[in-house]
Amino acid sequence: MTLIYLILILLFISLCWFYLGNNSAKIIKTKSGRLHSLAHYYGLYVLLYSFLPSFFVFIIISVFDDLLFSFLINDYIPDNIKIEPDYNKTIILAQIQNLIDGINFGNPSDWIILASEKMQEWFKISTISNYCFSILVAIIGGYLGFKNIDQDFRSRNSVEKIVIFLLALSSVIAILTTIGIIFSVIFESLRFFAIIPASEFLFGLTWNPQFEGAERAGSGQEGLASYGSVPLFVGTLLISFIAICIAVPVGLYSAIYLSEYSSKKERSFFKPLLEILAGIPTVVYGFFAALTVAPMLRSGGSLLGLDVASESALAAGFVMGIMIIPFVSSLSDDVINAVPQSLRDAGYALGSTKNEVILKVILPAALPGIIGSIILAVSRAIGETMIVVMAAGLAANLSFNPLDAVTTVTAQIVTILVGDQEFESAKTLSAFALALTLIVITLILNFYALYIVKKYREQYE
Repeated sequence: MTLIYLILILLFISLCWFYLGNNSAKIIKTKSGRLHSLAHYYGLYVLLYSFLPSFFVFIIISVFDDLLFSFLINDYIPDNIKIEPDYNKTIILAQIQNLIDGINFGNPSDWIILASEKMQEWFKISTISNYCFSILVAIIGGYLGFKNIDQDFRSRNSVEKIVIFLLALSSVIAILTTIGIIFSVIFESLRFFAIIPASEFLFGLTWNPQFEGAERAGSGQEGLASYGSVPLFVGTLLISFIAICIAVPVGLYSAIYLSEYSSKKERSFFKPLLEILAGIPTVVYGFFAALTVAPMLRSGGSLLGLDVASESALAAGFVMGIMIIPFVSSLSDDVINAVPQSLRDAGYALGSTKNEVILKVILPAALPGIIGSIILAVSRAIGETMIVVMAAGLAANLSFNPLDAVTTVTAQIVTILVGDQEFESAKTLSAFALALTLIVITLILNFYALYIVKKYREQYE
């Protein structure tokens, strides 16, 4: 039985309880003439009582049986394997899992075959037991909810409490996920800074981590590993700045035209057309930048006597700016449309022209929302990877020239973590340090945007 079949069975049981609860409420109303809540609230109450506990039980058991089996499998690992200096339980578990999945590399040891057979047997028993227990919980939960139905039972209040609990749980999961991401990055970054001084990472001018096993940078030897992140952040800011210079004017002017000058017919046609840009995969933008924009800029630069690299910050920033235009235009358009019509009418009543009303009334009123859309676009530009890899290259050059090849933080993180990595080396751990620094920079931008929004926010009745 697959997971989808179990969910369908649990839903079927819950719907049956919904039908019984709904009918029971209708019968009670017919006999007594009164009922606290509408009949379908009683059905929903019984449905939630049946489905939610059974589903949570299934999730909890599925998570903990993996941990239990990983612990029990220790008895099947020979002691001589455990005392080896390169022993890694994660690798052992991966070998056992590969054998269970039918993926066999070479001739596995007898103890690995025995362990995989035993774990496969445990998984079968656990799966059958988990499915049966979940179905039993669904039946018992529905019955307990059904027993609570009477003419004085406040089913609507109970359903609302359950829904509020689910919403709160979703918020907690989102918060805990964010905290988990941040702390995982922090811990790995601390391991990196134990190897590489933070001052070298933050202020170093050379990024050259590919020489694993080399001595520390600064010894004067050529070709040694160096972890100065300044070129990466300069490249990130350079490309993002070019993108914002493209996206903000085009996006903001588009929003002003669509909201203030265009007819309803034009707006209904051009706005969805503009927002299609947000749905195009970034790899397509990367192809466009690498195959069209970059050669065009190189050819144009040659005609003007400029030396434009085949992979340049200008090409990547230009295409990235096109990509984030919808973030600025769509959000700014919504914010401008939210400005009360009374403000426009007051401006016109004072003799202002349409342009003056837009410039001196509408845009100041919509400024907090416009700033928010720009910050969102900046965050999107900073986190972009594919366009940079395909159009700007991977060369960590410290250059402020948009015609040179540069790279960004996210592109280097992807490059470092591609393939099998040893998470004890400075090269691999440097990706987490880059991620932590990027998170801090993004948070600073968001806090600054929040300050701007609060400073210029005004309440309009």
